[in-house]
Amino acid sequence: MLRHLPNLITGLRILLALPLCWLILHGRYDGALLVAAIAGASDALDGFLAKHCGWQSWIGGMLDPIADKLLLTTAFVSLWLVGELPLWLVGLIVARDLVIVAGAAAYHWLIGRFDAAPSRLSKLTTTLQIVFVLVELLHLSRWLPVPDALRGLLAVATALVTLASGLHYVVVWGARARRAKRTESGHG
Repeated sequence: MLRHLPNLITGLRILLALPLCWLILHGRYDGALLVAAIAGASDALDGFLAKHCGWQSWIGGMLDPIADKLLLTTAFVSLWLVGELPLWLVGLIVARDLVIVAGAAAYHWLIGRFDAAPSRLSKLTTTLQIVFVLVELLHLSRWLPVPDALRGLLAVATALVTLASGLHYVVVWGARARRAKRTESGHG
């Protein structure tokens, strides 16, 4: 039964997207910061349990990035809707996720089973996006003053790593798809 604990934690993280959105849109940044921190900690916890206890599963490998994308997209779009983030940054983050999801779906339908094994760059992107959201919510909650220079630096770093990660996925999975097609047609 404990084997399913990481997936349960991931499922609960997915459910946090709605209250996170509501809290941000209603200016309740203290609560949004708490929800985002719980979501970030649960992401680390489910990954730790799955890896170190040998409880990894295909469904967990698919649900975890879905939970991350849902929560982060919700946070970034909500922060943009309340006027706290520029459209270009939110657009870049959403576009990357759409490219990855569309690419995964295309790979699944055209090539075969898609195993969501995140690269180090993707993990760095997710971590940086989580840190960025937490810093923005910390700034908005006024619990701790966050210098604008730090916020700006995090925005640029998040944008650059997000862009690099999106391009990395296109290159790596495009090459895998071409190899699989060549193998399938007997030319590999």
